[in-house]
Amino acid sequence: MLKFYYSLAPNPMKVALLLEEAGLPFEAVPVDTRKGEQHGAAFKTLNPNAKVPVIVDGATTVFDSNAILLYLAEKTGQFLPEPKDRGAMLSWLMFVASGIGPFSGQSVHFKHYAPEPVPYAVNRYDFEAWRHWSLLNEHLAGKTWMMGERYTLLDMSVWGWARAVPFVLGADAWEKLPEVKRLFDAINQRPAAQRAATLKDRYTFKAEMDDEARRAMFPQNERLKA
Repeated sequence: MLKFYYSLAPNPMKVALLLEEAGLPFEAVPVDTRKGEQHGAAFKTLNPNAKVPVIVDGATTVFDSNAILLYLAEKTGQFLPEPKDRGAMLSWLMFVASGIGPFSGQSVHFKHYAPEPVPYAVNRYDFEAWRHWSLLNEHLAGKTWMMGERYTLLDMSVWGWARAVPFVLGADAWEKLPEVKRLFDAINQRPAAQRAATLKDRYTFKAEMDDEARRAMFPQNERLKA
């Protein structure tokens, strides 16, 4: 059975959604990143980059959430775009991978977790997070899904990060991103998304952002103490 190494962060959740949508049986293996389990030797043999998600499908190991989405969609023949739309789908998928995810993550870090305020960094990453999400919002205008009328793995990739929009951009963000909110709500109504959400009930992840969690999540800070 396929093994799915996960936390409840945006990137693992997009993979959980595709697994549920495709009806693939899987063993969910929690990796508690605030306890530092991603840095263990056994896990790093699966992903040397020490991040979730990872899947192990027989003799095949795949890390990076968007690589996993592509792998699973191609394996099952589901949730792929029309052949003529493959280039556009890949472009937007990489837009999520290289823009939405990193800028949203850095915005959260400097707003909520940096050890001291850095106004320049907050301004830069908040601006870029808003810019990227606004481009997605514009793209979705007049479309049911990211690729028009066809629900694909790209929508799942967007959904993973859309779950974090209020935390990334602020409580009023949905008012300014109505098209993204419409997509998000439509996916949330799907039975597969509701099943994916039950992952939170399978394991109680550490919630406290204490010193142990900071060392595990932000190891660069240890270099400052040397």
